[in-house]
Amino acid sequence: MPIPSGAPAAPAVPRVPEAIHRRRWWILAVLMFSLLIVVLDNSILNVAVKTIASPAPTGIGATQSELEWAINSYTLVFAGLLFTAGLLGDRIGRKKVLLAGTLVFGIGSALAAFSASPGELITWRALMGLGAAFVMPATLAVLVNVFERDEQPKAIGIWAGSVGLGIAIGPITGGLLLEHFWWGSIFLVNVPVVVIALIAMAILVPESRDPKPGKVDPVGVALSIVGLVLLVYGIIRGGELADFTDTTVLLAIVGGLLVLAGFVWHEKRSSHPAIDITYFRKPAFSAAVAAIALVFFALMGVTFFSAFYLQSVRGYTALESGLLIVPLAAAQMIFAPRARLVVDRFGARAVCTVGMLLVAAGLAAFALFDAGTPVWLMCLVFFVQGTGMAHIMPPVTVAVMQALPREKAGSGSAINNTFRQVGGALGIAVLGSVLSTVYRGDIEGHLGTVPAGVRDVAGESIEATLGVAEKLGPVAGKPLVAAANDAFIGAMHVTALGSAAVALIGAVVVGLFLPGRPPATTGTTGTTGGARPAQKREKREEREEKEKQPTR
Repeated sequence: MPIPSGAPAAPAVPRVPEAIHRRRWWILAVLMFSLLIVVLDNSILNVAVKTIASPAPTGIGATQSELEWAINSYTLVFAGLLFTAGLLGDRIGRKKVLLAGTLVFGIGSALAAFSASPGELITWRALMGLGAAFVMPATLAVLVNVFERDEQPKAIGIWAGSVGLGIAIGPITGGLLLEHFWWGSIFLVNVPVVVIALIAMAILVPESRDPKPGKVDPVGVALSIVGLVLLVYGIIRGGELADFTDTTVLLAIVGGLLVLAGFVWHEKRSSHPAIDITYFRKPAFSAAVAAIALVFFALMGVTFFSAFYLQSVRGYTALESGLLIVPLAAAQMIFAPRARLVVDRFGARAVCTVGMLLVAAGLAAFALFDAGTPVWLMCLVFFVQGTGMAHIMPPVTVAVMQALPREKAGSGSAINNTFRQVGGALGIAVLGSVLSTVYRGDIEGHLGTVPAGVRDVAGESIEATLGVAEKLGPVAGKPLVAAANDAFIGAMHVTALGSAAVALIGAVVVGLFLPGRPPATTGTTGTTGGARPAQKREKREEREEKEKQPTR
């Protein structure tokens, strides 16, 4: 007869070797440090764009388009190679991939710091994106392979919390560096961090790979790279032009979608697919990756316009703007590691739905902001957003990673990060286009006093309008500054409501398809003395399965 749930069970053979299990938290610290490098770099660059745009010697005189491509070249390479990097980690070893990616990222950072022209900066940023593409999926894949299944939610929560740490440290670090050093210091600061990370990885992180990787699927890999690059390029280009009906934009997006459709068709018929498409038939898996894409679509869009709101409209410095983001990051660091406890009690469906609603509320609150909104209210809104994020990302990441076998952890992590990156790029492009279109429509009626030669340029963005107003002088330019602020705030209100609507769609998706509260079990939480909880449960399941078989 089956063993009662409360009866003691003999320990099963552990999935994680004991030597690795003992140092698992040190390994997690190293992985967080590696992830921090990537997150830190992106958040630092966001506060440095004004300085880089300044003429030499302060900056390198980058134009608006060149600044966008300094950001986008990284995003394009990063998103296009994430899936391939995950597959390579599963095949040749995640530690090797992690070390190689970190080294390439460090080299790219050093070269970017000493760029003599915008073209060089764009090139070296692409190299940094190449390194980051191999770092991001490897960290999560290694994590899954050094923690037992029952401890993975806690570890992933802490891993997700490190993203919040990067969001907080990045702008503050960037602001401090720009106040005391030249613009290249925001990239050069990565080099000592990379050196420390490489040494720690070499000593602590164990090697792991898929023991049965099967044949290589070069066609599938090639299709995934081409499809993702085309799709992300089309999204970026559409945002740059603020026009998704442009021929070049449509060709890239439609072409990317067709290639990705061909990728799915090929994978379903291949005897050795790069990724098993049948995983997407699981509602929980599909809902989790959709939630990742939707939440980053909404969040990256608001991050984009909030930077201009804080610095251009409110007049805060880069450092002050970074400090205002601290509540969002603090909420993630506080709640993400504890999200598993709430999920255990209420279920992933309820927790993620409430989290999405909190994110939607925080985004919608921007529709009430104006040029005089109190600082404490902005901090409260950022804290609410961070709290919502902290109760979304760990549960959905766990759902994605635990839906795949441990041997395919690299592929699972790549899927998680690919949807996140594509969703974020789409959010910046689409919501940025909405912001730009509404702003242009509102500011056009106030450009009558602007010289005809610069009228078109003045209407492109709030930064361009303020630049023209400064040239007109303090008296003639004052009405234009007020009009620019009003037009931007109106455009921000429309964009914020669009972001909130996307977050509400995400709430519906997770509310319908994520699993509810798990059934209560005895002795499955915590690690005390004897066998690990996962081992006890596995042994009990093995005995129950044997008793179901007919006796000979």
